[in-house]
Amino acid sequence: MHTAKEKYRPFPPVPLKERLWPGRTIEHCPIWCSVDLRDGNQALVNPMGLQQKLDFFRMLCKVGFKEIEVGFPAASQVEFDTCRRLIEGDLVPKDVAIQVIMQARENQIRRSFEAVRGAREAIIHLYNPTSTAQRRVVFQTDMAGVIDIAVRGARLIRELAEQDTSGTRYRFEYSPESFSGTEVENSVWIIDEVMEALGASEENKVIVDLPNTVELGTPNTFADQVEYVHTHLKHRERAILSVHPHNDRGTGLASAELALMAGAERVEGTMFANGERTGNIDLVTMALNLYTQGIDPGLELSDLPRLREMYETYTGMQVPKRHPYSGELVFTAFSGSHQDAISKGVEDRKRSGSKLWDVPYLPIDPADIGRQFDPIIRINSQSGKGGAAFVMQTVFGYTLPKAMHAEFGALVKQACDKKGAELSNDEVFQVFRDNYIDFPVHYALSGSSIFHESGERGSAVQFRGNIRMGGERVPVQGSGNGPIDAFFNALKRVGVDRYSFVSYSEHAISSGSDANAIAYIELRTPGGNTVFGVGIESNINMASIKGVLCAINRAELLGL
Repeated sequence: MHTAKEKYRPFPPVPLKERLWPGRTIEHCPIWCSVDLRDGNQALVNPMGLQQKLDFFRMLCKVGFKEIEVGFPAASQVEFDTCRRLIEGDLVPKDVAIQVIMQARENQIRRSFEAVRGAREAIIHLYNPTSTAQRRVVFQTDMAGVIDIAVRGARLIRELAEQDTSGTRYRFEYSPESFSGTEVENSVWIIDEVMEALGASEENKVIVDLPNTVELGTPNTFADQVEYVHTHLKHRERAILSVHPHNDRGTGLASAELALMAGAERVEGTMFANGERTGNIDLVTMALNLYTQGIDPGLELSDLPRLREMYETYTGMQVPKRHPYSGELVFTAFSGSHQDAISKGVEDRKRSGSKLWDVPYLPIDPADIGRQFDPIIRINSQSGKGGAAFVMQTVFGYTLPKAMHAEFGALVKQACDKKGAELSNDEVFQVFRDNYIDFPVHYALSGSSIFHESGERGSAVQFRGNIRMGGERVPVQGSGNGPIDAFFNALKRVGVDRYSFVSYSEHAISSGSDANAIAYIELRTPGGNTVFGVGIESNINMASIKGVLCAINRAELLGL
């Protein structure tokens, strides 16, 4: 077996004397061009039919794409028919240009012009391979021979555009395919020749597309290649510099972003990274990356779940669960420390009233792209004490006191271990009900009254009622400085006297005439442990008393 060094060679450095791009930042969004609908529908297992293509085109227009490559009309009848239906049905918005792609071959060029004839605005995208490997293996010619192929195609395109009387406004685009595998000097050479053949001018600029057709080097080397073209073209002012990165090495998005720093103005890609081999760059991810840096991407992505659903319907592809921004699990947190930090970050932002988004572990506000907070924190056996409490608060409106988080978190963890999988929000709430509301009790309240009495020694709260102890109904009464104190004193008279009060909190859990209050009571048990109880009632005094009784019952049940 050959060693890596024997079989592969490192990507050669680009001869730049001084790199400018490392010191630059992206300050505005590029021109976006969707190529979702091109040849073979970007390598779908089952290519889209005409109606699917038309529906997908409408979706792309609603998202805000102003340049959409609608196909390779010379390669497929359905793509030719798509062009004609869009044009003849007047389905292309006035501010959208359709784009068609073709090789530098006469029959393909002529067929493409037939496809777009009568469009308001059409971009004619010409390409031919230029890499060293393709020159040697496919065309068996030198660089001059490849340039001749491209120039002859460019001249024909210009001639057909000038002869057309349909009223279409034509724009031209040229791609030296496999630019990433072409010597940068040769790339500049062929681009200069093609731009001249197309009649490029400052008024009628040519889109010069630099495809990272196959990722061969690190993103910084692609940026070097782009900057070399940017700084060495004979007539840079007559070109719109575009890039079309692929993701063979898993760094296509980085290549696109660095290319913008290196002088690119336009980016071609697809929704959710569909495409040949490992795919094109994901324009959704790139746009939202810009958004999180305070740059308006110019695309409407506020209902990303719906866009993902439509994409999956049209293409038959699935967006991975960990795909940036759009994946099902990208806004979830199973780790306890992550859950706690997210919860605290959300609360801090509410408390401070800050408009800036600065929540740990969440680079974007999920609400900005149509996601909600309730599924962000998901509960499994690895979740911490804060996660379950966050679900109880954000989904059900129960604000558990911080001291209670550990106790409830442990109960949820036990339920996760028993199930062997994560718990849904409703299952988390059921753990709460099973342990604090619906559980076997030794002591039960059976009728009670609370009232205030005033006398020479001041005022006091009186509690009177009945406690069921086992199967026996026992009358109790007591007084104190408040309802909880009075109830404690009443219990002491029937022998329940070894518990001490630790903490108390309460809040409303509904609104309107049927509002309930919930009280959380923390007691110290005879064994020196602490235990929480919960009481829910329309009357806060009775909720507090029920909370005390709940805590005592739980202590008895758990042997604390």
